[in-house]
Amino acid sequence: MRSRPSAASRLSPASRLSPAARLRLAAVSAVALAVTQVPHASAHGSGGPWVAAWGASQVAGSEIPGNSCPAGKGLENQTVRNVLFVSAGGDRVRVRLANTFGTRPLDVDRVTVALQRSGAAALPGTVRTLTFDGRRGTTVQAGEDLFSDPLPMRVRALSSLLVSVHVDAATGPVTNHPFTAQGNHLASGDAAAATSGTRYSDTPCWMLVSGVDVRGSARTAGTVVTFGDSITDTASTTGNANQRYPDHLARRLQDRSGPTLSVVNAGLGGNRLIAERDGEPYYGPSGVSRVERDALGQSGVRAVILQEGINDIGFSASAEDIIAGYRTFIEKVHARGVPVYGGTLLPFRGSFVWTPERQATWTTVNDWIRHSGAFDGVVDFAAATASAGDPLTMDPAYDSGDGLHPNDAGTRAMADAVDLGMLLARPGRDDSPRT
Repeated sequence: MRSRPSAASRLSPASRLSPAARLRLAAVSAVALAVTQVPHASAHGSGGPWVAAWGASQVAGSEIPGNSCPAGKGLENQTVRNVLFVSAGGDRVRVRLANTFGTRPLDVDRVTVALQRSGAAALPGTVRTLTFDGRRGTTVQAGEDLFSDPLPMRVRALSSLLVSVHVDAATGPVTNHPFTAQGNHLASGDAAAATSGTRYSDTPCWMLVSGVDVRGSARTAGTVVTFGDSITDTASTTGNANQRYPDHLARRLQDRSGPTLSVVNAGLGGNRLIAERDGEPYYGPSGVSRVERDALGQSGVRAVILQEGINDIGFSASAEDIIAGYRTFIEKVHARGVPVYGGTLLPFRGSFVWTPERQATWTTVNDWIRHSGAFDGVVDFAAATASAGDPLTMDPAYDSGDGLHPNDAGTRAMADAVDLGMLLARPGRDDSPRT
């Protein structure tokens, strides 16, 4: 079962830090500060902090029923052109290549970045070749990621980049993000430097690229990571329109005056918080096992919003086990001195997932998120997306039609429910890349 994003939310009174939570975070932050003061050679460009302007959680290459992504078969003398909607702007850019789940070294011949004109076509004059330690080509070792050298390039917030990667030799299965709500592109041969999109055909997945960093403007204070399943990842939103809840959140942050944040989407369709999906690697590792890489591994991470658990309920996990998973997740994030905010699970009565027993689990879990005080704040997505007079059913105005996943209006309402002041209340933690 894939779970997709949900609609609106309101901030509950539990969103304010308790004195005990403040003390705990202060103590952890002191440890984190001692660590982050150690210099990192690639942590900065020519003078400003780096933030993650785009990111996507990665999975192993595999065949996906009903999905034409070639990641399971792999690539040979082909160029993938990824279309990436960036949440923040800056004057320098770097791209993170991903061989996270590869079983052998990945030889990359050429990587370019350009401003998108439309589809696979680049804005003329903007195609730039990236380098790696000064060289055009590079090798990414199995199980690793690799940042490019910083490239002077002005990037506008809320614009789309084309990041094209040409591989010559056969790759075998490639690390990818399978469910994107975004048309990407694939060409035979080396088309990385092409301005025109005529050589490209469509492909549904992002491949070989897991992140884009920008050296942020003075007002970009850090990165907020939105973490979850497909309710964060894509939902039932309009394709090629950037209507995911993190996209709407990025627009809200950019529209405000004063300090702001970049937004990274660490959602994975079908993902579960506490367990793997046996035989279905395209749903990714469990949330608690990927938090270090997908959330804390982002440049400039300042806060995490966790909204995950409905797939666990759909597989009849107990409330006790899900809550234990939340505690583990929170401990891992707090160990890095980063606050984590809990998002309540969306109403789902009437969906194919619903049973009376699962409803009882949902109620227990959401009550714990709201009232336990374990999170540093709460975003009550459930309250914001519920039907008037029925907190167990999604509002028809936000329902995509399956009673589980929100539509474009629902994801917008979801983003509107996040208290931006809550996200911006703490100093940044660590802007060093995790390579």
